[in-house]
Amino acid sequence: MEDRRLRLLSNVVIAYMLVAFAWWSILLFTKNNDAFQAKSEYLQIVMVADGSINSKEAFFQSDAYEQLAAEYKRQEWMIFGEATFFVISLVIGIWLINRGYRKAIFAAQQRRNFLLSITHELKSPLASIKLAFQTIFTRNLDKGQVNMLSEGGIKETDRLNDLVNNLLLAAKVETAYQPMMEALNLPELFTETTDRLSDKFPKASIQFENNLPAGNFSGDQFGMNAIIVNLVENAIKYSPEPAQVIVQLSLVKDQMNVTVTDQGYGIDQSERKRIFDKFYRIGNEDTRKAKGTGLGLYIVQQVVKAHDGKVNVLSNNPSGTIFQIFFPAKRFTLLKRKS
Repeated sequence: MEDRRLRLLSNVVIAYMLVAFAWWSILLFTKNNDAFQAKSEYLQIVMVADGSINSKEAFFQSDAYEQLAAEYKRQEWMIFGEATFFVISLVIGIWLINRGYRKAIFAAQQRRNFLLSITHELKSPLASIKLAFQTIFTRNLDKGQVNMLSEGGIKETDRLNDLVNNLLLAAKVETAYQPMMEALNLPELFTETTDRLSDKFPKASIQFENNLPAGNFSGDQFGMNAIIVNLVENAIKYSPEPAQVIVQLSLVKDQMNVTVTDQGYGIDQSERKRIFDKFYRIGNEDTRKAKGTGLGLYIVQQVVKAHDGKVNVLSNNPSGTIFQIFFPAKRFTLLKRKS
């Protein structure tokens, strides 16, 4: 309510400034014209008195009148130019202020949504872990039941661990993320990651296809793992069950490609420029129910940039999304075959 009042007040002040300036501009034009008429009449009287002219037509054709008219014409253009410059400056200023205001409001809403979602993301696994422990301690359970509750607690602990890692990585990529470059066997790393995600999401179908020749990729293991985890988890969250996700690795000429394809709800063209913003989440009815913090794709883009790569978003046919990541081929070194 307070924001609306301040915005209304600012709009009233801006409107007053525009009207006031328009009024003063009209007054300046009027005063300039009055001054020209007064000087013109005075000049005509002087020229008649000294015999320089004998009629109005002769006065209007005289050099003195033409000089006077040209001088006041320049003043009119000066007034018009200054008025135009001021109005344009004011309009640009208003636009910049409104844009900054909208960005500030949007950022505040995103942070508020982030706090709400992160609170839920933290409380939910903690409550599950607490319930598992309480059940084990308060009831006489057989070994199978204890194992089942323990497995559930471990899964929730892993979920918390992934969340904390995402938060830490988001903080790093925003300030001082320095990837620890090392020689990585990407097919092996991606296989381990997709297998772990398959265990975490048993209802989903996660396929990994490797079309890379034998070689090593120069990159940060933690960052590359975060890319696949976030893209695959997003694909699963924003897909109807059972989710189908395909992860592909390939080497094409001057770049190495990582592709993650799903058959989910898809992403509207209007949303694609904003999905990589920090805390931003798609807000349609299909995706609003999905859990998340709005950090996953932000992390993906920042880690890809740190590896000199780029990421594209495409529509899948007939439904879903394709995330394509391109890394320069210089980061991939072929292994030499033994002779």
